Amino acid sequence: MTSILTNNAAMAALQTLRGVNDSLKDTQGRVSSGYRVEKAADNAAYWSIATTMRSDNMALSAVSDALGLGAAKVDTAYSAMDSALDVVSDIKAKIVAATEKGVDKTKIQQELDQLQEQLLSIAQSASFSGENWVAGASGTKSVVSSFVRDGSNAVSVKMTDYVLDSGSLGNVLFGMTSTGAIETSSGIIGTAFNGTYGSTVIVMASIYDLDITGFTQGQLDAALTGVELVLGAMTAAGSALGSISTRIQLQETFVSGLHDSIDSGVGRLVDADMEEESSKLSALQTQQQLAIQSLSIANSSAQNILTLFRS
Repeated sequence: MTSILTNNAAMAALQTLRGVNDSLKDTQGRVSSGYRVEKAADNAAYWSIATTMRSDNMALSAVSDALGLGAAKVDTAYSAMDSALDVVSDIKAKIVAATEKGVDKTKIQQELDQLQEQLLSIAQSASFSGENWVAGASGTKSVVSSFVRDGSNAVSVKMTDYVLDSGSLGNVLFGMTSTGAIETSSGIIGTAFNGTYGSTVIVMASIYDLDITGFTQGQLDAALTGVELVLGAMTAAGSALGSISTRIQLQETFVSGLHDSIDSGVGRLVDADMEEESSKLSALQTQQQLAIQSLSIANSSAQNILTLFRS
């Protein structure tokens, strides 16, 4: 039965055209944005995972920046300790020279005075971003090393610690007062010797306050022993700083790789397959043209009723 009031064929063709247009709109959106899942309505589970991982990746970027800052602090401290080792080695050489009979110890002490002041200058200058790792009171210095999300979705920031020891033969050149001033009576260079070290009893001023002007041969021998102990402590401190520097470099490489891996994983979840979307787009455009043509045919079928009323 043909009706001039209800055109079922046109309604079916219109419904098909609407469906094709909706699919075409979605496909065009994926092609233009590059995302298969751009909003929660596209796929709530994938969108939620991707949003969380993007947030974690921003945190990892901050960790990478913090690692760079930490590396600069450690490198500054290591350079200072290395320079101080050279200065103390020079002090050792001057003391050895002072053991020669007839040498003017006053002249040698003048050179030692300059070397001692250089040690203080090194300690004062070894500050980066307000932190000094070679001059400071006993305590802990920390560097951000990682951002972690565990299996229960709890998040935390992990730190790499370096414990400062301003005691005798510790790991800082000088101590520091509560007001931030260098304390020249503590630390490896500032602490006086007064006790048994190994099998040797040493009673002498610190390396910073050492004055060999009136030293006897025995006192010079004790001073050499003290300098050797200081060199050993400084070498150990330099080694520890070098180890932390290596650890930070490894962590920087790991964080960079992890950042890229998360980006790649998020892309697999939400990025559009452009080859597939391109094929869909071509097919849907063809379907749209056919649906429009079908609707046109269905609409024109009502015109055929007019032939029934022609004389």
